[in-house]
This record gives sequence, C-alpha cells and structure tokens, in this order.
Amino acid sequence: MTEKKIFVASDEAKGKAKQLRLFAMLAWFIAIAGEVFAILKLIGNETMVMLIVAIVVILALSITGSLLWKKSNKLDPASEKDKFKFFVQNQLGAIMAVLAFLPLVLLIFTNKDLDGKTKGIVGTIGVVALLAASITGIDFNPPSIEKYTEQINAQTDLIKSLNNGVDFVYWTNHGGKYHLDSDCQHIRNRDQNSGTVAEAWEERKIGDSELCATCKKAAERKMGVDSEADEVQDEAA
Repeated sequence: MTEKKIFVASDEAKGKAKQLRLFAMLAWFIAIAGEVFAILKLIGNETMVMLIVAIVVILALSITGSLLWKKSNKLDPASEKDKFKFFVQNQLGAIMAVLAFLPLVLLIFTNKDLDGKTKGIVGTIGVVALLAASITGIDFNPPSIEKYTEQINAQTDLIKSLNNGVDFVYWTNHGGKYHLDSDCQHIRNRDQNSGTVAEAWEERKIGDSELCATCKKAAERKMGVDSEADEVQDEAA
C-alpha cells in the first residue's frame, strides 16, 4: 500500500507567507486609519469630494490586503481541524473589509448635518465599496493542509499511472504546471527542478500544482501505443 504523503509547507514558503501577511496587515492598518481620518475630518457637505476620494483609497488598500492575504494562505494553508482558526485565517479579508467600511457608512447615513444629496451619493459609494471589499476578501474555495494532502496523493497516483509506476516530475521556478518530460515544449531550454509530486508541492513554485496537459496527452498516447504493441505480441505468440 502506498504511503500517504502529508502536505508540509517549506520554510521558504512559510517565510514568503509571513512577509505577505505583514504587507497585508499594513495595508489594512492604513485603510482603517484612513477610515478614522474620514470619520473625524471629512464627513460634511463641503468635503464630499474628499470623502469620496478617501473611500476609493480605503477600498484599494482593503482589496490589496485581501489579495496578499489570500496568496499567503496558498503558500502556508491552515488546517481544517481547528474550525475557528481555519475560518478566521481564510476569511480575514472580509472581516477587515467590514471593519474598514461599516462604521464609516453607518455614520454617513446617520449624520444629521449631511443633506440628502450628499448622503445619497457618498452613502451609495460607501455601500458599493463595502460590498466590493467584502466580496474580494471572501475566499470561496479556501486552501487547507487536508485539501493539499488529498490533491498531492491523487496527483501522485496519476503520475505513477502515466509514468510506469514512478513518481518523478519536472517543473520550473515560475511555471504553473509540472511535467513528465523534461523536453516538453513548455519548459524546454529553461532551468528546471525535478523530484516527486510532493516535493514540487512543498516548494510551492509551480502555481496550481497540476500536470501539464501536453505531457498528460503524450503519456496517454504512449500508453495506448504500448498497449496495442503488447496485444500484437500476445496474438503472435
């Protein structure tokens, strides 16, 4: 029975994830600071344009933080065993989006000094920004150690079935796939790494960690040819 391989993020991947999370937190911190400034200084009929500009800047920072955070989670995913930590780590972008916009939006609509026109324009923009930032922050298909482990083992079985039982692939540092053939047109004449599927995943340098479609089709064709040759030999015998 084949030993099950458990996904473990490499030290390099963890280091990159930590760096991305720091940048994400910085973006969110500036976004919330901008919200506080807008609440204290910009809620007024005369400062409507500046308030709209502030909302747009906060939106950009919130989305930037969410995208960086999602990327870090792909490099160093959480485990599904701790439900609370798993939820917070993967949906923190949406949580921070609410914190960066909801107080501001509520104060815009409840401020008695704002006229109806200003409330309508700025309030609508604020609600749209809140929704956009929240939706961007949600991870609808969050990565996890368990999910990566399942994919690693499924893909290892696939590679073995196409490669005479051998778990060995090639990949490049910046490519999005791994390959069965080092001479594949997609990686030919490029610096390559090689190893098992699990090693490729642990390095996390191959995008979505999927087998190259060209290599897969070539291997399937070769298997079909070999199978036909075996049948011919059996008949001749």
